[in-house]
Amino acid sequence: MTRKRWLYLAFFVILFFGFYLALTKIIPGYGDVNLPVLSQVQPFSFTNQDGKTITNRDVDGKVYVAEYFFTTCKGICPKMNNNLKTVYEKFKSDPDFRILSHSVDPETDSVGRMKRYADSMQTDSKTWYFLTGGRESLYHAARVSYLLDDPKNDKGNVDEQFIHTQFFAVVDKNGQVRKIYDGLKKDEIKTLQEDIRLLLKEKSTGSHAASVLYRESPTP
Repeated sequence: MTRKRWLYLAFFVILFFGFYLALTKIIPGYGDVNLPVLSQVQPFSFTNQDGKTITNRDVDGKVYVAEYFFTTCKGICPKMNNNLKTVYEKFKSDPDFRILSHSVDPETDSVGRMKRYADSMQTDSKTWYFLTGGRESLYHAARVSYLLDDPKNDKGNVDEQFIHTQFFAVVDKNGQVRKIYDGLKKDEIKTLQEDIRLLLKEKSTGSHAASVLYRESPTP
C-alpha cells in the first residue's frame, strides 16, 4: 500500500472515531452498554460493618454488585466472595463503584461479626459494604429488588425461610438491575468485570427509586 493510501486510511479511521465520540456526547445513551433493565432497586436501609446506616441514597450514581451470603457458610460463600474479591481489586480505586454483601442470617451476622469477616477479606468499608439488618427487609430486597430469589417466595413466615444463592446482580448508576451472574463461574466473573467497566462509562439520568422505605410487618 502506498504512503498516500495509508494517509487516507488513517484519516478515515480518525474521522470515524471522532464521529462516534461526538455522538456519545450529543445523543443521551448512545454508546451505552447493551444490557436490558431487569428491575428497579427499591429503597432500603441496612447497617454496614462499621455500624453505619447504608441506604439507597449512598449508592445513587454508583455502579455496584449485590450479593447474599452468611459468615458461617462453609459451602459456596467462600468461593463466591473470593471471586468477588477479584472484582473488588479491579475497581476499588474507582469512586463510582461499590459492592453490597447482604447477610441471609442476620440473627448470627451482627455488626461485630460482619466487621471481623470484612477485616479477614482485607477490604475497605468505603467500597465494600457488608450489610445486616432485619431478615424481612433483607429477603424482600433479594427477591423484589435484585431478583436473586423467586419473588413468589416473599410470603409466609420469613423466620422459616432461608435464601442460599450463588448469584450476583449488577446495578447501574440509576439503581437499575442490568444483569445476573453466577458467582461460582470464572467466565461469568470475567463478563461481570467487562460489564462493570462499561456501566461506569454510562451517565446517570438522575432517576431514583421512590423515597418511601420498605418497612417490615409488625410482629403480632
